[in-house]
Amino acid sequence: MTSTSTPAPAAGHILQVETGLQQLMGDRDLYLQILRRFRQRYPDSGCETRKALTGGEPGHAQRIVHTLKGAAGMIGAQQLYLLAAQLEPLCAGPASSWSALLAQLEQALRSLIAVIDAVLDSDPQQMLAAHGQPTTAATQLPETRMLLLHLSRLLDEGDGAAIDVLEQSATVLAASLGVEVFQEVTEAAHQFDFEAALATLQAAMAQ
Repeated sequence: MTSTSTPAPAAGHILQVETGLQQLMGDRDLYLQILRRFRQRYPDSGCETRKALTGGEPGHAQRIVHTLKGAAGMIGAQQLYLLAAQLEPLCAGPASSWSALLAQLEQALRSLIAVIDAVLDSDPQQMLAAHGQPTTAATQLPETRMLLLHLSRLLDEGDGAAIDVLEQSATVLAASLGVEVFQEVTEAAHQFDFEAALATLQAAMAQ
């Protein structure tokens, strides 16, 4: 049985920092905030998925895995992202279809948390400096306002395309709304609670 602590050479495979930074246009501060939020919110996702599946709640399990997949993709955790993408559709099937894959996901999540801890416990800015560009200040451009209005309309219509907008425009939206609000909107949308996501978004836009 291998240890849950991850040796340095494997860290890049588990967490692709450069990929995560590219998605955030090199914004190191924002990336670190999202890493911390992932560390707070998702370490028990594997156990929660297993509990839902063994408790006869495949729909709930799928929502957990779907949300975890989106969060993993945002930080550049490609290994976990791919496992979650494979597991998500299998949650509706018998235990024989998801059991082994869920065990792999749980191990990958433990390894990822260990790597994130190592990043956050070290000098994160120095570690990220080799990967990212200097942080740029976000400006509230007209295009950003239009994007927010477009997202609001999709959420109001209950259109699943809202999730694509949140994932594809993560950088602009997180910079405009703030990480806390952006994560709340994203998580609600991933759970298909479009009403709650819209309420959070509109409250932020009104400020």
